[in-house]
Amino acid sequence: MNPAMDTKELLKRVRKIEIKTRRLSDHIFGGEYHSTFKGRGMTFSEVRQYQYGDDVRSIDWNVTARYNEPFVKVFEEERELTMMLMVDVSGSELFGTVKRFKKEIITEIAATLAFSATQNNDKIGLILFSDIIELYIPPKKGRSHVLRIIRELIEFEPKSRNTDITHALKFLSNVQKKRAIVFMMSDFITDDYKHDLKIGAKRHDVTGIRVYDRHEESIPNLGMVNMLDEETGEYMLVNTASKKMRRNYSQYYSERVNYFKDSFAKSGAGAINCRVDESYVKKLLGYFKQRG
Repeated sequence: MNPAMDTKELLKRVRKIEIKTRRLSDHIFGGEYHSTFKGRGMTFSEVRQYQYGDDVRSIDWNVTARYNEPFVKVFEEERELTMMLMVDVSGSELFGTVKRFKKEIITEIAATLAFSATQNNDKIGLILFSDIIELYIPPKKGRSHVLRIIRELIEFEPKSRNTDITHALKFLSNVQKKRAIVFMMSDFITDDYKHDLKIGAKRHDVTGIRVYDRHEESIPNLGMVNMLDEETGEYMLVNTASKKMRRNYSQYYSERVNYFKDSFAKSGAGAINCRVDESYVKKLLGYFKQRG
């Protein structure tokens, strides 16, 4: 546990987040989540004779050939779905200048989604990742399980400061064989994950939530500045007066953002861009409505 936070303080923070996010999921996201994702998980039930008005795409050609008359496959909506929350806990998630750290916003978004899934009687699992899998909590139902997830999101101390999204996606494929609703939360200041994202998005319903701070987009001219690299943990002297240095950084940042947008669009996955000083409630609601 984070030594700066005792058990009493931790429970207080968990409770505060529960009250806020549960209210949101009860009043806003419960119905939206249901209409967006319910019915996407279908299991094969039986075959029956074709009736006028049936979708021709559901014809079972093997059975049809055997009996010389058309039969269709009947599917049933799965009673429950599984939501996997994948959260980047690497060093860059600690960056934040506007009101709150990205980590705090991500915790609230994850809690809101988890309570929305709980309302639907769905299971929720958690993968915390950096360039390694920091923590895996298998999918389960219920309030106490969601509170454990919130507790881990608040207090977890990662072993590594680096990020590897590909490694996290490969882990997801190994542990989650059944189709799941996957929300991946990160600032996505990395690349080389397009191939594995495409594979993951074929098997699961994937949405990337990019949480970022507007002060990351460019570096102001402040002269010589001692800056901490959150991913390496080392300080270095940076000349922010250099136009070339500021231009290179802006280019690097916009390339990563474009890579995120392009990768998620081309893999058929959903994407949400949420700045820390914007309302994640509006962002999530807009996304659910657009998909529903």
